[in-house]
Amino acid sequence: MGNLCTCVSPKTPAKTKKPTKRLQGNPQTAPNSSNTWTRIRSTRKDNHDELIREQALAAAIMFRQHQQQNGSASGLFPFDRSVSLRYPNGSGSKKTQLPRSSSSRARSLTDPLLQPHQLVNQDIKLDDLETNHFVLVHGGGFGAWCWYKTIALLEEGGFKVTAVDLTGSGIHSSDTNSIISLSQYVKPLIDFLDKLADGDKTILVGHDFGGACISYAMELFPHKVSKAIFVAAAMLTNGQSTLDMFSQKAGSSDLMQQAQLFVYANGNNHPPTAINLNKSLLRDLLFNQSPGKDVALASVSIRPIPFAPVLEKLSLSELKYGTVRRFYIQTPEDNAVPITLQESMINSSPPEKVFHLKGADHSPFFSKPQALHKLLVEISKIPST
Repeated sequence: MGNLCTCVSPKTPAKTKKPTKRLQGNPQTAPNSSNTWTRIRSTRKDNHDELIREQALAAAIMFRQHQQQNGSASGLFPFDRSVSLRYPNGSGSKKTQLPRSSSSRARSLTDPLLQPHQLVNQDIKLDDLETNHFVLVHGGGFGAWCWYKTIALLEEGGFKVTAVDLTGSGIHSSDTNSIISLSQYVKPLIDFLDKLADGDKTILVGHDFGGACISYAMELFPHKVSKAIFVAAAMLTNGQSTLDMFSQKAGSSDLMQQAQLFVYANGNNHPPTAINLNKSLLRDLLFNQSPGKDVALASVSIRPIPFAPVLEKLSLSELKYGTVRRFYIQTPEDNAVPITLQESMINSSPPEKVFHLKGADHSPFFSKPQALHKLLVEISKIPST
């Protein structure tokens, strides 16, 4: 959502890279040269990366088809645990089991491949928690689909998880250009919380623009929110809009301006109705530390961002919003919401505790899923003071 603040700034054309010229060499005249091996290794890597991209795109298409067949326009998607690559209790066929990862990206030492029981303390008792129900709220342009790794890890740890598709996002059927208010955009989340039984509480997790959305919900249902976790998210103050916050860094990123493609569904003489993102810049802007297969999934799943909700100023009171415990997870390698802007939001409205997710880009559910999961569980276990 850091990409929403420069609508009035002139766009700078994206710089195109000049083709790199290959050095021509004769292997017969240089028997000790590594050029031949370099070319072979490069060819193998290119072929492998191309195979990965094809597999990821095929998986993404199947995922979207599954959503359309089983989802509904309500905005809530019932994730089937069978889509997980893990087969708990020995279930599942080994013949059809997919590889754990087809990414060519070297796994970071800060996010090792761990099983849920290694991430969560063995002595954790979910019944002792105030709530074990996580509600995941995506950012602008994303959908419930972006949480698929987090959902699998949390469910395997025994937690209850609900991932919400906001209006015009994910598999929600509404046209993004028709969204004219924040209340309309957040309606699927509000409807879900409204239907919760009295006494039932949740842990709201908001990413990106989802931070403003969970803040809106916290003001309406403070008694149904145990904790609120902002993940590289817009954490606003009373009377502030998302555009106000992100305007603090207007003009500071050429990449941000290049990525914005404004949609004027009501005509050029009217304000924009939505914002598209340049697909060629998605990796650098949102996924600069994420696996290629997840970038491929995002490239076929991201939808336009409604413009009107980001202009709307929030009304947040100490008696309601202020009573909910807030936590912030920083993403230091973030190119969409830079760490300096995250620090500014934290200083303007200090949460109870701040966590630093080392090596995470703007999409830690892709780039650091294990580490993100560990922090979510850790926050769920923090007792009331």
